[in-house]
Amino acid sequence: MAVFTPVSLEDASALAGRLGLGAVTALKGISSGIENTNYFLSTAKGEYVLTLFERLSFEQLPFYLHLMKHLAVRGIPVPEPQADAADEILHTVQGKPAAVVDRLRGGHQLAPSQQHCEQVGAMLARLHLAGRDYPRSQPNLRGIEWWAETVPVVAPYLSAPERELLEAELTFQQTLYSSPLYAELPRGPIHADLFRDNVMFEGDTLSGFFDFYFAGIDTWLFDIAVCLNDWCVDLESGRLVEERATAFLAAYDREREITHAESRLLPALLRAGALRFWLSRLWDYHLPREAQVLKAHDPGHFERILRQRILAPWHYIRG
Repeated sequence: MAVFTPVSLEDASALAGRLGLGAVTALKGISSGIENTNYFLSTAKGEYVLTLFERLSFEQLPFYLHLMKHLAVRGIPVPEPQADAADEILHTVQGKPAAVVDRLRGGHQLAPSQQHCEQVGAMLARLHLAGRDYPRSQPNLRGIEWWAETVPVVAPYLSAPERELLEAELTFQQTLYSSPLYAELPRGPIHADLFRDNVMFEGDTLSGFFDFYFAGIDTWLFDIAVCLNDWCVDLESGRLVEERATAFLAAYDREREITHAESRLLPALLRAGALRFWLSRLWDYHLPREAQVLKAHDPGHFERILRQRILAPWHYIRG
């Protein structure tokens, strides 16, 4: 989240009026994240988040917004998009696609315990199961095709060892993706970006997942790997904290049993998750966009994680 496109109180009030949300009482830009323009929107009827989409198109966005509604109806705690009188949930502000969703209660847990990881693992499994009958389809737009396109773009900015690692890992992942075992992995809608700052807790109880704007159809194991690389990592070294990772997967496994192919390929998908976010951070760091409020993330964090996942492959063993 960031502020690339300024939104006036008049703009916000006009949209809130169309959505029947009452008078706007406060509008505040959100600085975290790097993809879209986001504001906290307070109205007479409640608390919301207003998002203007800077990269996603009007054609792409129904997948994300209707997925959130689909999950909310099935009991997954996610922000629900607000509809106007014509039941439209995709709107326009400043000429850009926009949406208003419920603001989840609670706060981030940036220093997660084993118990927090268990709750996230269990809810992620429920999300995957709830999405099985979602009728819309859209690929993971930051999947392997995007990796192949992006590596040559960022490579000139890197040192020789960094380029060597990046190119070798892309080759490894391309080989993996064409393998018969990879084809066995179960698939469906995934969040694809479920970091600590995209989950809310009230006290120590999980209260919701949000920011679904990287979601797509991909392997559930990739979603798991992205989570493990953030929720169960030592931030200084990139080392996987095995106690937290085991707790996460055991809780997930109780809700949806992890398959043989998933168990076999977990170490490789942990590498895939690290590569994806190293690449996106390299892109944003070396090719930044202008924004009024923007905090770029350190690419080196995911380089360390990738090197750790190569040096120390980790397998989940059921207790």
